[in-house]
Order: sequence, then structure tokens, then C-alpha cells
Amino acid sequence: MGREVVDPYEQPDSFLRRHRTWMAALAVFVLTTALTVLSFPPYHTPEFAYAFAVPAIFWAYFRPPLRLYAGSLVAAQAVSWGILLFWLHNVTWAGPLLLAPVVGSWVGLWYLAAWWTMPRMVGKATLTRITGMLGLAGAWVILEWTRTWFLGGFAWLPLGASQWQRPGILQIAAFTGEGGVSFVLIAVNVGFAAYMHRLLCEGPVADRRLGRSLSPLAEPSYSLQPADWGFSRRSQEFLFALFLLLSCLCVYMVQVQPFDRPRFARPFARVAFVQPYIPQTLKWDPNDAVGIVRVLDERTAEAAAAAPDLILWPEASAPAAVRGDPAMQAHVEALSTRAQVPILLGSIAIERQGESERWFNSAMLVTPDHGLMPGYYSKQRLVPFGEYVPFRPLLGWLSKFVPIGPDDFSAGTGAVPLVVGLPHGPAAFGPLVCYEDTFPQLARMNALAGSDALVVLTNDAWYGEGGEAYQHAAHSVLRAVETRRPVLRCGNGGWSGWIDEFGVSRYVLTDDDGSVYFRGVGVVNVTRDERWIGRDSFYVEHGDWFVGFAAILGLLGFATLRRAE
Repeated sequence: MGREVVDPYEQPDSFLRRHRTWMAALAVFVLTTALTVLSFPPYHTPEFAYAFAVPAIFWAYFRPPLRLYAGSLVAAQAVSWGILLFWLHNVTWAGPLLLAPVVGSWVGLWYLAAWWTMPRMVGKATLTRITGMLGLAGAWVILEWTRTWFLGGFAWLPLGASQWQRPGILQIAAFTGEGGVSFVLIAVNVGFAAYMHRLLCEGPVADRRLGRSLSPLAEPSYSLQPADWGFSRRSQEFLFALFLLLSCLCVYMVQVQPFDRPRFARPFARVAFVQPYIPQTLKWDPNDAVGIVRVLDERTAEAAAAAPDLILWPEASAPAAVRGDPAMQAHVEALSTRAQVPILLGSIAIERQGESERWFNSAMLVTPDHGLMPGYYSKQRLVPFGEYVPFRPLLGWLSKFVPIGPDDFSAGTGAVPLVVGLPHGPAAFGPLVCYEDTFPQLARMNALAGSDALVVLTNDAWYGEGGEAYQHAAHSVLRAVETRRPVLRCGNGGWSGWIDEFGVSRYVLTDDDGSVYFRGVGVVNVTRDERWIGRDSFYVEHGDWFVGFAAILGLLGFATLRRAE
């Protein structure tokens, strides 16, 4: 047998070329993690949401090994969510360590659809490629929708929440719900990746060979002439994504009329926000109850001095049950009478039947003339392991984190708007307690029940002074746009303020240093846009119709690409 002849002039492969698949995986992991984290609050770079998935989508064109691709993207999502949810360590380290991989794996499922779809789009007809792109965007919407109910629901930070300070793209949510915003963002991500592939890896020969493409990470299968490169090569997917984005901006210009908004403003209420900022370590300690009541008294008196029409207290503000503890009820009623202002507050409610008790996390109204009003709202979406232990037959040995009440809190059964007499007539306020503003269905139920405004009472002091308060507030912005109702938020330690019907944060309670984390009071004159007084948005009237539409697009994209193969 002859010896193999080695060309002495042959250049050995470089390290990068020999390990190009693993290097590509590392690059995609790093870029996806960084872009995902920077897309969301507390960071002020929401534009990254238009490109956070581009590295992974572009890599999918080249059919990388499925296990490597899936592992890289699931790991990227797990790390991203670990960073975004890091504030959970203030309650328990099990939060970010266990929840982040679960959410990351759930979101990571979408990248498997991208891995299957993208290489099958190369060289296909324009309509086929656009259908595939819309199918991917629809799949993302379905995935986010399942997070609102699967295993009790963890709807935190849908992709649309990244745009909470960009009202231009948000207005589509009044028709589609938050899913429409996410849909457009994913379409733009796919469009960018398709344009990159078009510019760098496709040419006339590739078009004729139905998918044979030149990858910067692989040996070329054909050569391109200089004229085949450059921005003269258009991507129909990118152009269609731009069309969707411009459609959102058109909705903004038509519905909001930003240059003529002041003439539509009508007085609604002068609202005071009491932010007591009681540390969570003290909140349920009986030895600190007197001090907590003193803080509430002093801050309420300060708010009343500004002559508001309504005073808001945050979630579970009183150290005892305003409904269920006669002494606490009498104290709050006397406080409202002295201030001569109704107080809409969050408090524990205890319902007794014989020797049994049921505890609720509730919102209620106390007025100067009638005291504690009989109707009240109880939180419907309880926090797993915080207010109840899920799967108690299996996990009965665990205890909830909230150190009061029975083993489990009880959940409310529906929307209960609280009617407040205001100078311009009575108004119904739809309460959402704690993280309930992350669930669009609950805000919609309040709007259908006749609420003129939404009120979010929350206690974000559990989670320290990181990014949680800003992430939480982003969901209220989406609820305001979806329902076309102003949202009034009152937190124990921030974010407190007013968001108008178009998702614009009109007032935020901050200290002299611009921080939302402090003890204080704020008063603002809230207005309503006359175009939406007494009207419901398309989303309120028709609900999650867009989820069904997205499912149809997903199935259509899959069927079209299978048929085109």
C-alpha cells in the first residue's frame, strides 16, 4: 500500500475552523443571553428586543446538530431568566435557581421550531417564506399564552413588556392583546435574520439550487460574483416585517393622535398615593404593628392635606385585617373620617363561618360617610408557595412564605369594581392585587364589569431594590393599552404612579434622587381621554381571538413548508 502524499504547501486548518460548530454555539449562547437580558427592564435598551433572537435564527439556517442547538438555546434562556429573576433571591434562592431553568426551557421550545423552519425557507417562493415567518411569530404567541395558565401560570415578562416605554408599537395591543406586540417583534427578528442570510449567504446559484447556501462557517459549495453581494439584494421577509412594524406606528398615529392629545383630556380624579415602604422583615411582626400604623397615619394625613379625591394604600398595607379585625377596621374608618377622603386599600380579609376561617388577600374601600363598604375584591391568582402550596397532597410538608393565616389563602371568584364618589360623578375602580396585572384576562374582566380605571395594589418590597418593580410596572402598561383604561399603581416600596390609556407613564412617585424605593406620598390630577370614556377596546370586546389566529398561522406555516419540501 502506498503512503499518502501530503502537500507541504497545504495550510492546516485554523483552530476556529476546526471547532467552528462549537464556536458558533458559544457565540449564539453569549449573544442571545446578552440581548435577551438587555431587552427588558430595568435596562433602558428595549430596541434589542428587535434582534435578541437573530443570532439563533441565523444559525438555524445552517442546520446545526439539534442537540447542540437546543442545548445552547435552552441554556441561554435559562441564564437569561436567571439574571432577569435574580431579585427572587430576596425571598428564596430556590426562586431563580429552579424557576429560571423551567421558564428558560419553556421559552426555549420556540427555538426548536426555528431550527426546523429556517433551513426549509431557503430558496422557496416568497409567499412560502413569509408564511413560514408568520408561523414562527404565531408559535411564539402560543407559547407566551400557555405561560398564563400552565401549572398555575407565570406570565412574567412577555416579549411585549420589553416595549413598555415605547408607546408607538404598543397600540396594536388594544386590538390583539399583548400577543400582537410579541408577534411583530418576532417577525422583525426573523426578518433581520433572513436579510442577513440573503446578504451574506445567498446568490443566484443558491436560488436555483433550492437551499444550497454559503455559510461563513462552512466550505463554499459554489462561488459568487461581486455583483451578487451587497444591499441591492432584497429580503421579502424583512420588507414584510417592516410593513408590520409600520402598521403598528400607523395605529399609534391614528388612535393616539399624539400631536393633538391635550384637547381630548377630561378631569377624572385627584389621586394620592401613599407609599409606606415597610420592610418585609417587619411587616408581619406583631411587635412592629404600632409603628406601621403610625407610618400609615402620618402619610395619610400628609396626603389629605393636598385635598385629593381618593387616597390609595398598597397591598396588605395594614398590620391586621381591616375586614375581620374590629379594632383595625375602626382605626381605618376613623382615619378616613378625619381626612374626609375615601381610602382604597389592600388588606387581609377574614371570613368566619362558625369556628372556621377563610383568609383572602383583598382590596376594599373605606369612605368618610359609610365606613368600610360591604363589597370588596379578593385576589384570584394566588402566588404559588407564597400564599398557597400547589399540589398540597404531594407537597403538604412545605409551608407558604407569607407567615400569617392558615395553611393556604383562599382565592376570589371574579371581578368586583369598587365605586367611589368623585367630584365629576361616581367612578368604578377595578382592583388587581399583587402580580395580577401580569394576567391580561383579569384586567379584561374588570373592564367588562364596568371599571372606569384599573387600580394595582402591590407589595414589591419582598424583592429588594433591583429591577423587579420596573419589570412589574411594565405589565401595567400593557393592561392600560389593552383595556384603554388608566391604571393607578400603588406599591409598598415602588413603582407607584399613573399610566394613561395609551400606556404612557404620566406620573411616577420618586424621591429627590429619582428612586422609586422610598417612603413618601404623591398626589396627581388624573385625566381621562374622552374618546375612550364609556367605550371598550376591540380586545376587551373579543378577548384572546389573536391567540387562535396565531395558532392558525403556526399550523399554516408548518403545513406550507412541509408541502414545499
